[in-house]
Amino acid sequence: MKINKYFDDEELKNRCDLAAAYHLADIYGFSDIIWNHITCKTSSKKNTFLINKFGLRYDEITASNLIEVDLNGNIVFGEGDINYTGFVIHGAIHKNRQDLECVMHSHSRSGLAVSCLETGLDILIQDSAMFHNSVSYHDWQGMSTSTEECKSLLGDLGNNNVMILRNHGLLTAGKTISEAFMLMYYLDRACKVQIDLLNTNQNIIKPSENLLEFAAGQYNDSKYKLGKHEWPALKRMLKKNNSIYDQ
Repeated sequence: MKINKYFDDEELKNRCDLAAAYHLADIYGFSDIIWNHITCKTSSKKNTFLINKFGLRYDEITASNLIEVDLNGNIVFGEGDINYTGFVIHGAIHKNRQDLECVMHSHSRSGLAVSCLETGLDILIQDSAMFHNSVSYHDWQGMSTSTEECKSLLGDLGNNNVMILRNHGLLTAGKTISEAFMLMYYLDRACKVQIDLLNTNQNIIKPSENLLEFAAGQYNDSKYKLGKHEWPALKRMLKKNNSIYDQ
């Protein structure tokens, strides 16, 4: 498929970046065979979002085979089916959080482990300070197959961009695709470090509340906007690996 024929420049860029996010998620261990989703708004001109075609692995996702759906879950453009649970989880956020462009959900091993801990995520390392007082929690309600869950999911997320789905996994959202991806990268790594530390059975040094507040503020004021500089480097890696994401 010659994708330039069907999409304007903005949608084409979003499709390519979203497909790149799928391939990168596969590389970094955020994929789960054919399950889970990363979604983004189609463009500023449309009230729809893009989602993966059900049955494809993350490394098979391309700019052209992403499926466009409306906010009621109807397929607007694309061939194939979608996994309805993806619409329930992602559609609720896309419909109600106009400030967010991209939503990412994963079942990574470390994320699943932390999602089962009663205390949730502990902020222990420098790179997790950005999550201080900004992680929401959503209780598991079984498979997300009913739109009735949308209200509680959205309410639990609140104004945050990061949520741990208890007994289920991780969710991040961003103003850009790159921001949502990097939030997942750092959130998953924070979970890995926490599990690693728990396995040592050693005393853990925990930063003070004042220090965490200071460090979180540093991230908010940083000139290194999350995703801005990492994203070109990550896409260069995909190009080096001959990824098919932009087809």
